[in-house]
Formats: sequence, C-alpha cells, structure tokens
Amino acid sequence: MTFVPKKRKKADALVDRAQKVTVEEAVAILKKVAFAKFDETVDIAIRLGVNPKHADQMVRGALVLPHGTGQKLRVLVFARGEKEREALNAGADFAGGDELVAKVQEGFMDFDRVIATPDMMGAVGKLGRILGPRGLMPNPKVGTVTFEVGSAVKEAKAGKVEYRVEKAGIVHARIGKISFGESELAANALALVQALVRAKPSTAKGIYLRSITLSTTMGPGVRVDPVSVVSKTEEEA
Repeated sequence: MTFVPKKRKKADALVDRAQKVTVEEAVAILKKVAFAKFDETVDIAIRLGVNPKHADQMVRGALVLPHGTGQKLRVLVFARGEKEREALNAGADFAGGDELVAKVQEGFMDFDRVIATPDMMGAVGKLGRILGPRGLMPNPKVGTVTFEVGSAVKEAKAGKVEYRVEKAGIVHARIGKISFGESELAANALALVQALVRAKPSTAKGIYLRSITLSTTMGPGVRVDPVSVVSKTEEEA
C-alpha cells in the first residue's frame, strides 16, 4: 500500500476533484494547499482532441512564458567559430563544436537545453540516441536549430518552454514556481493554452481542449474548466 503523508491527505481534502474552476481560481487553490518546504514547480497538463499517431495531428512548439519558469537552465550550444563566441556572450553555459560533441558522447550531461547551428547537425546527429530519449535533441520546429544562437540562448534563459503532445494526447509543461504571484502563474498558463489553440491542426475534429489540470510537485491536481479558458483567450485575442 502506498504511504500518503498527512499533509498530502489534508491538501487532497481541500480540493474538490469533481469541480472545474477558472485558471485564476485554480492557482489560488494551489497556493492554499501547497505544503512542501521547498519552492514547488507548478505544472499544467492539457489533454487535446488529437491523435498523435497521425503526423498531421502532431502538436509541437515552443514559447517564452510572460513570467518565465523560475528554473535556471544550463544551456549547451553546438556551434563553431563566431557563433560559438556569440553563444557564450549571450550567456550559454557551454559552447563548442566537434570537441563538445565528443565530450557528450563520453558521458557529459550537465545541461538542460541544447541549441545547435544548422551546420553542426551532421555531427550532432550522432548524439540522437543520447539526447533523443531525454528530449534534448535540437529541432528547428522549436527554434533550437538556428544560426541566431544569441537570441535562442537568451530566450532559453528567459523561460522558453517546449511543448509536445504525448501518445495519449496530453501536453505537459511547467509554468512557474508556487512562489510566483497568482497573476503571474495565471498569465503563464493562459499563454501556453493560447499557443496550443494557435497550433490546432486543421485535421483535428470535435472538442480540442478536452481537459486542463494544474498541479504542484507535491500537491493534488486542480481541474480547470476548458470553456472558461477558451473564453479568456478569446477576450485577450
């Protein structure tokens, strides 16, 4: 039997699982029930009405959240010459060419985001089995394969999040820390939903936003009413 701490049981008792609320109300509830001694991450899970098995219904992209994620990312950039210097000047933690590729092949993994210039992808492709399973492989669709490495590094450091629909049709993403203000967390959540709505595949039929849940690292999930979110995004459009 799984052990459930008393504080978690108390938090669960304060959340009505059958009730769906607005994003603002969900954030307020998370603030109320948070009990961990550390600054918990706030996550959002959005179930979409798509079938990821079909290539034309794959939802993937990236955006810089209005208030960042609160996470200090270690950024690695595969680039040569002037672009390597540009990346380091922009704040990259690591930058280099073939020698850095070899270092990663040897087991170096002290980084959270990978960016590469297009001319480096031939060499970086050798790292597919290492970076791919960890979700770190550079991809032009999310802006991590680019010659604009300076801008890409700054965006990553500023709180750029990548999203990709999983096999079950769910998108998971972090939208901040529980120490953020309620308005900041709500704005980040709505920004992500807006991005997903804009990325809706033309072949997706029926209800697109099926369910939305906000949660913290240790706390229970709070269900959000998708209709209220759609109304909010339409007002701000």
